Amino acid sequence: RQALAMMDHPGIAKVLDAGTTKSGHPYFVMELVKGVPITRYCDDHQLTPRQRLELFIPVCQAVQHAHQKGIIHRDLKPSNVIVAMYDDKPVPKVIDFGVAKAAGQTLTDKTLMTGFGAVIGTPEYMSPEQANLNNLDIDTRSDVYSLGVLLYDLLTGTTPEDRKSLGQAALLEILRIVREVEAPRPSAKLSTIDTLPSIAANRGTEP
Repeated sequence: RQALAMMDHPGIAKVLDAGTTKSGHPYFVMELVKGVPITRYCDDHQLTPRQRLELFIPVCQAVQHAHQKGIIHRDLKPSNVIVAMYDDKPVPKVIDFGVAKAAGQTLTDKTLMTGFGAVIGTPEYMSPEQANLNNLDIDTRSDVYSLGVLLYDLLTGTTPEDRKSLGQAALLEILRIVREVEAPRPSAKLSTIDTLPSIAANRGTEP
């Protein structure tokens, strides 16, 4: 609660209240963001690469704000970056700092630390250092990496590591792929993809 209260940015969903239920379960009351994931918004509106970049800039600014407050998100992905309409303008908002970790000072004497062996994040958008079973060394650069994967997805319609192949692998193999397999350049990825015509159409351009 303290971590989230530190943040005050138009690109981050606000926390309105927090507390504990009678049965001892913690809860958060957060601003309702009525929108869709950023990738879906861009495709639905057939935004050009330039328009996608313009929409991506405030996402970076929101994450930078969190970093300046000592908060790492650790699970940046399309479903955690929602685009909502405000005064007929698309505004991206970063949501779900639920797995965020304080970078720097301990927030309270009850701050929860990630246990040894826990993997936090979504494999397709995860930084290599997050794919270690003992990922105690995560810092703001991990979010920057995930932002890069999100941008890759916005521009190419896919992630560096194919979702389908990751989905068929066992957990330890998925983590090895994230750690060790070098991401292909977006241009190389697009040159081998069989859905290029539809990807181009969604971006108002030619293959």
